[in-house]
Amino acid sequence: MDLGLSSRTALITGGDSGIGWETARLLLEEGATVVLSDLDEKSLAEAAARLDAPEGRLHHVAADITDVASVAELGRRVRAAVGEIDILVQSAGITGAQGLFHEIDDEGWTSTIETDLLGPVRVVREFLPDLRSGGWGRLVFLASEDAVQPYDDEIPYCSAKAGILALMKGLSRTYAKEGLLVNAVSPAFIHTPMTDAMMEKRSKERGESVDEAIESFLAEERPYMELGRRGEPAEVAAVIAFLCSDHASFVNGSNYRVDSGSVATI
Repeated sequence: MDLGLSSRTALITGGDSGIGWETARLLLEEGATVVLSDLDEKSLAEAAARLDAPEGRLHHVAADITDVASVAELGRRVRAAVGEIDILVQSAGITGAQGLFHEIDDEGWTSTIETDLLGPVRVVREFLPDLRSGGWGRLVFLASEDAVQPYDDEIPYCSAKAGILALMKGLSRTYAKEGLLVNAVSPAFIHTPMTDAMMEKRSKERGESVDEAIESFLAEERPYMELGRRGEPAEVAAVIAFLCSDHASFVNGSNYRVDSGSVATI
C-alpha cells in the first residue's frame, strides 16, 4: 500500500528496538526519511545497520528524553541532518517502578513519570514548531492498555500512560486546524526487550521456563488477550504507519488499541 510518505521525514524515539525499530522499517519501506533516536549511541548504530536503508534516508541521534539540554541538542542535530520533520513517533519509555502502591517511594514515581510522561512532553515541545510549520503533520504517541486498564503492580507506569492519552487528546484539539493530526496507539504485551525482561524475571521468581512464564502470565494476568500470545512489534508498527499516512487524514484525537482484546471494556 502506498501511504504517501515518500516526501516525509520522521523522527522515532525509542527507535533502537521493538516497536520503534519496526516502525522505522515500515516508514523506510514507504519512502520516508527516518531519524532514529534512543539513549545509547552504540545500540542506535547497530539498529540502523540492521535496517540497511538507502543512503541518506536513515539517520540516528542519541538523546536522553529526561534531560532538557539533551532534547534541545537532539533538535539541533536532527534539523542539521534532515531539516524540519513532518512526523514524530514518540515511542521511548520504560516499565518504571513496580510493586504495590505502598511499596513504591517518591524516587520510583519520579523516575517513571520523568521518562514516560515528561519525556514525551519535552520531545513534543522541541519539535512542535516543525510539525506545525508545513500545514501537514503527524504525531503518534505510544500509550498502553495500562492507561485505561491499570494493574496494581505498576501504577506509576499506568498513571504516566493515562497522562499520555490526556496529552494526546489535548494536543489534538489544539493543532488539528493547522493540519497536525495527533493520535495514540496502545499495545498490550508485545514481544519486545521490555517484556522479555519482565518474563525472564517472572521465570526466575516462579522457577519455570520463560515460555511457561509467558503462558502463566497470559492465563493469570491478561485473560482477555483472546489470541493467547504476545503481539509482535510489526503488528503495532502497521497501525502506527497508517496513522502517519495520508490514509489517516480524518483520524485525530484517537487511541488505537493493539491488544488482542486485552482491555475488557468497550
